[in-house]
Amino acid sequence: MPARAFRLRPARSGDFGWIISRHGALYAREQGWDERFEADVCRIVLQFLDSRAKRKRCWIAEARGKPVGSVYVVERTPSLAQLRVLFVEPDARGMGIGRALVARAVAFARKAGFRRLMLVTYAHLLPAGNTYRGAGFRIVRQAPERSYGKRLLSQRWELDLRAPAR
Repeated sequence: MPARAFRLRPARSGDFGWIISRHGALYAREQGWDERFEADVCRIVLQFLDSRAKRKRCWIAEARGKPVGSVYVVERTPSLAQLRVLFVEPDARGMGIGRALVARAVAFARKAGFRRLMLVTYAHLLPAGNTYRGAGFRIVRQAPERSYGKRLLSQRWELDLRAPAR
């Protein structure tokens, strides 16, 4: 696919099941994670759909009319938002979709009046870490854990939204 051959759009019915299914299948194949990861993604999606918060959004990256990526922003506290379920399909990686989804999430969180945006990921997911670092996030905490049948190094990243945009 040529560069910039994608668009970002708000999520709609049908996208939420796709987010759960693709996360589960690909993280099992690429990371060897067990079904507890898919269950966690399911809980995240359900919390998003059940939430009455006004300051939340989900975007889908679409290429050739098909979904190829996603990201959520949810309200944790009045001043703190969380970026969740960032994902890009393998055949769409390298097109700048991850950067575009994170940039959209950051812009929304700023406009919505949050002071900080945080996320939790794992240290070995280097492309995601590079995307977050490029958007101005920094690691504020790391801790080893056992999740999804693996020993992982959990990372909490944060972005001060009051700082000038990059």
